[in-house]
Amino acid sequence: MSTMKTIGATAIIALTGGLYAQNANCKCGKGECRCTDNCSCACESCKCAGCGESSGWSYAPGEGVSFNETPILSTEVSLSFDSRYMTYGVIDGKDPIFTLGVTGTFFDWAYIGVESIFDLTDGNGKRGGYGKRGFKYTTLDAFVGLAHEFDLGEEIGTLGMDVGYMYEYLPRYQGEVGDTQYFTAELSLSGHWLEPTIAFERDIMADDGTYVNFELGHTFEICEGFTLRPAIGQGFGNSLRTKGYFAELEKVEGFDHGGLMDTTLKVDFEYSITDWLTLGAYVAYYDYLFDDKMREGAAAYNGEWGSGEDKTWNFVGGLSLTASF
Repeated sequence: MSTMKTIGATAIIALTGGLYAQNANCKCGKGECRCTDNCSCACESCKCAGCGESSGWSYAPGEGVSFNETPILSTEVSLSFDSRYMTYGVIDGKDPIFTLGVTGTFFDWAYIGVESIFDLTDGNGKRGGYGKRGFKYTTLDAFVGLAHEFDLGEEIGTLGMDVGYMYEYLPRYQGEVGDTQYFTAELSLSGHWLEPTIAFERDIMADDGTYVNFELGHTFEICEGFTLRPAIGQGFGNSLRTKGYFAELEKVEGFDHGGLMDTTLKVDFEYSITDWLTLGAYVAYYDYLFDDKMREGAAAYNGEWGSGEDKTWNFVGGLSLTASF
């Protein structure tokens, strides 16, 4: 994707005639151009180079392509490792996974991307009708959306907004329910000691379930380029969301309601290696604390991964590397 980004930037520069502009230092006449000292002149287009002014197009690693300081296109490529594949605080894969993602953002508003999960062993395919899938991609997610940050001043802070759609392709699934689609939305507020985030997800293909997660956290700058962010989150699922996970388990009887699902305690670490390369890490604790029937369902769901897994809690961690172009 970095190659694509470079090609895109080159194409834009070529279409605009290069990073040169007709300006006060370039005097056009009939069939001739005259430039002031220390400038070179192209008579065909009457453009001057090196005169201290440009067409407005620019490219910088970590920021992308811009025009007169207005963002036009940026690209992000990420590779992450997770010790377990977790969904809604329960285990969807007991062995480690890699996730590779590419996202392009236009005008600091619209984005489009793709993300794929790769299993590192055959162990995650022993449940759910996936078969052997070690070192193969197990999901391919394509997504589009709108995201932006609004500076509302010192007293209110910065409001982040994200609405999106995702299609999840499951090429190796052999059960009755395969691919699915999601509508997502997220609001966040930063600039205060406690930074709230609320995220909404609606499955519109598999079980029509709805999941909402509310999080409170704070970002500490430990030193230049290095931040630490502890956070606590609480998930809520409607009855369709929770029954889609727990109602058909043999060890759970009479499961018929939605409610408070996973509680998450998490610490994120982030280190800016360069202006365009970031190293991330996290540790997280997941548990079902508030609803006895939900706890029973989570323990039974986790327990289907084998002996010793039939508990409501999980402790996981991960690493990530993100390049921005």
